[in-house]
Amino acid sequence: MTRWQRWPAVVLACCATFTAQAASHVFLVQNSGWMEPFYTDPASPYKALVTEVVQAAMAPGDALVLAAFNQGLPGAPSPRALLAQKGKPDRAKVRGVLDPLEVGRKPGGKAMADTDLGEAVGSAIDGALGGKPGLVWLFTNNRNSPNNDQATARRNREFYQLIHEGAAIRKALAFPLKMPVRGAQYSAGGLMVYVFAVQEQGARELDALLASGRLKQVITEMPARLKPLDQDTVRLVPARVENTPGVRYAVLPDGRLRAELDAGTSAGAPSGHAARITWRLENTMYPYTITAADISAQAALAGEVKPVALQTDAVRNLAPGKPQPLASSLTLPMANLPGKWSLAALSTAGSAQVIPGRIEVTLANQRLELSQAFRQRMAELFPGDPLPDIFTPPARIQGSRAVLPVEVRLQYGAGPLLAAIGGLFAVLAAAGALAVAATRGRKVVVSVDGEPRTLRTKAGAKTPLYNTAGDQVAELHTTLFGYQLANVREGANVQLAGRSGK
Repeated sequence: MTRWQRWPAVVLACCATFTAQAASHVFLVQNSGWMEPFYTDPASPYKALVTEVVQAAMAPGDALVLAAFNQGLPGAPSPRALLAQKGKPDRAKVRGVLDPLEVGRKPGGKAMADTDLGEAVGSAIDGALGGKPGLVWLFTNNRNSPNNDQATARRNREFYQLIHEGAAIRKALAFPLKMPVRGAQYSAGGLMVYVFAVQEQGARELDALLASGRLKQVITEMPARLKPLDQDTVRLVPARVENTPGVRYAVLPDGRLRAELDAGTSAGAPSGHAARITWRLENTMYPYTITAADISAQAALAGEVKPVALQTDAVRNLAPGKPQPLASSLTLPMANLPGKWSLAALSTAGSAQVIPGRIEVTLANQRLELSQAFRQRMAELFPGDPLPDIFTPPARIQGSRAVLPVEVRLQYGAGPLLAAIGGLFAVLAAAGALAVAATRGRKVVVSVDGEPRTLRTKAGAKTPLYNTAGDQVAELHTTLFGYQLANVREGANVQLAGRSGK
């Protein structure tokens, strides 16, 4: 039997109906021997918790597979599907398949089943999801013991290695929950709920779920981040901005920084306006403390990337939930902003043009350490468990990057547009006058051998002039601005008398 158990055909058939518009969930419920008190304690809230997480995590139209897992053996496949459907099931249906669930047994005996966390997660990704995006949920007491292996620390380490190095898992969170239970053979003080986002689409679905607040109504604990540890590790929140002449700064409700200025007096200036900004630098990597890191920042605005001058170039002991002040100087690239006579200004006259940008913060030579508060909490929930040491981040993660969106709003007045419109009308009027002049007929009086003649002509015409003998003696050239004689034969008596009127 391979490491990853194949899922029953009914599960694969259900998952084949997953669409890009709906999220796909796989809920893995551990029922190995180590979980005995969660099933036998009459006061155990384990199954009720699973039911409520399913209700909170799923939206109408989502698809799910709900499965029990321990360790797969011949004759006892794991995971084992309990429910598979497209569409959010109601509570009664979920409890209907969870209530009969008991601790799994090994085939041919009464020995309780062992646990293989990696097998369950890998099978969910490769089998239930079929390599497609989705969310995999894992409910476990965090004791990984395939084949009754007592070296749970090593096995848990292998499990975390799967999480950190597995390319399919883009984001992973863990919710440590207090859940004291006592059974006939074992007792436990806590439960761990993991959620693994598979592929980038799965990560976006997890972010949207967290932002909705639905999950927080069931699990109030702050999630511990397992992956990624090199993205969005810190957050810059503008705390105080000193306005500069001609520029007004504001902090939007979503944390973005906005700079507003009048394009008529500020844009196109040879140098920028430097604003002193004090930020709150926040660590978003609970449960890790950034014990040390080199910090730098740059701003990308109006097609120009410039460094942001920071008060310090180092971060020390930045713990989650304990922000540190960080002063900086931000200069707007004024010379690159569209001027009041630009096409952008004319097209948005009387309103504001929004130019998006960003501030990028980079942490290099980063050293992470599990926070003491998290260690203490784990010791309370999982006494004697080596879990905190296993949460140690991979040594290769020594850098991270965070992005703060910013925007510049250029306010354009209507004056340039009105002037441009007036100029356009003037040009059109002049062009019309020229067109009339070019097409209007004219009368010109010329004298040939003393005989006056009246000719009809128009701009651009070349009219030949003949003497009484019928010989051409000259040409009358007519332009927009007058008349002139050309190609006059030697000895000919030809004179231009002028216009005779209309």
